Amino acid sequence: MLTISLNAQINQPNIVLILADDLGFECVTANGGTSYHTPNIDLLANKGARFKNCHSQPVCTPSRVQLMTGQYNVRNYTVFGELDRSQISFGNLFKNAGYKTAIAGKWQLGEEKDSPQHFGFEESCLWQQSYSRKDTAGHDTRFSNPILEFNGEVKHFNNGEYGPDIVSDFICDFIEQNKDQPFFAYYPMILSHCPFVPTPDSKDWDSQNLGSLTYKGEPKYFPDMISYMDKLVGKIVSKIEALGISENTLIIFAGDNGTDKPIISMFKGTDYPGGKGKTTDNGTHVPLIARWDGKIEKNRTCSDLIDFSDFLPTMCDAANIDISSQTTIDGVSFLPQLLGKKGKPRKWIYSWYDPRGKELKEFARNTKYKLYSTGEFYNIKEDFFEKTPLALVTMNRDAKQSYNKLIKALDKYKNIREEKANTKRGKN
Repeated sequence: MLTISLNAQINQPNIVLILADDLGFECVTANGGTSYHTPNIDLLANKGARFKNCHSQPVCTPSRVQLMTGQYNVRNYTVFGELDRSQISFGNLFKNAGYKTAIAGKWQLGEEKDSPQHFGFEESCLWQQSYSRKDTAGHDTRFSNPILEFNGEVKHFNNGEYGPDIVSDFICDFIEQNKDQPFFAYYPMILSHCPFVPTPDSKDWDSQNLGSLTYKGEPKYFPDMISYMDKLVGKIVSKIEALGISENTLIIFAGDNGTDKPIISMFKGTDYPGGKGKTTDNGTHVPLIARWDGKIEKNRTCSDLIDFSDFLPTMCDAANIDISSQTTIDGVSFLPQLLGKKGKPRKWIYSWYDPRGKELKEFARNTKYKLYSTGEFYNIKEDFFEKTPLALVTMNRDAKQSYNKLIKALDKYKNIREEKANTKRGKN
């Protein structure tokens, strides 16, 4: 067993954060999934730590806002497709600490030309920044013959290129160029989001295809997309290994929300429907795996609750970046758990979810129970799809204790949204 002191960490290790798009917990073989082939992600888990209870927000923008700021959406979420420019992201924190910073993949957080740089990323190669996700003819622009933006400059690819290859090359080049100095590479992958279409490894790949004209595409291609996503994870890891910097690089892999709804996967011998957009576990339960050679013990598992507000303090903790001056951080560092220590496991996690301002869902939960602000209380271990709320009068002692704790958790965030709105109105 490794016995690494938290005070003995390298002052500025490299950090690589890989975020797969629309990838639920059930899609990874190491987690118990059997529908897809994920050998590179499985190897990452074999050489590092795998978390069993990581939860995101149910869709992409809310998850990314929470991930990048370490704050719950109740504090700083504005509208879908934006990150409020008043916010400080982990990119800003790493850049200010002297790290070289880059982002490549999916953006969807602001259309301004300088948006990634504003949030601390010196180099960027992004899809869906200022340019639409569809071209003028209605073709999706992320996969074959993509339209990408390099440091805010739009570039059209017309010679059979594949978007995920281009952005992964960008990350690999950045890592190689900065191998001798601390770097932070954020890789929010384009895969495996719909449209479900062939990849360059598919039998019916057509390099001259201009992209899908339908949003969802054909679910039959989803396994190919998962395989290619896994291949690109292996590509990044292999680059780090080839450069000989594995012992000074923390690699974190996660999914940004549950798998899309048209997808039915096999998980531990049972059909598991995709739940993207839902607050049930199939919408929020995502894979989380971390590798740091010589620091994280191989083939470790952890059942502690983790949510997306925890990533920022964890990465800053690993890099010895002081975040005590930040106004509010809701997250809790899980670096101790990565290093085989107990740390401060969460008793509960919280979610404020209203992506398009139409239907707020707010809840607090632990590993067994979930309480919504509207009063519905579920045993999510026994009632996965939350069909039958528990009645207070019939609760056993365990349920009542959890109910009372989760009420207190909800009360902690009860008036924050209103207070911020009032403060903003007062300034105006």
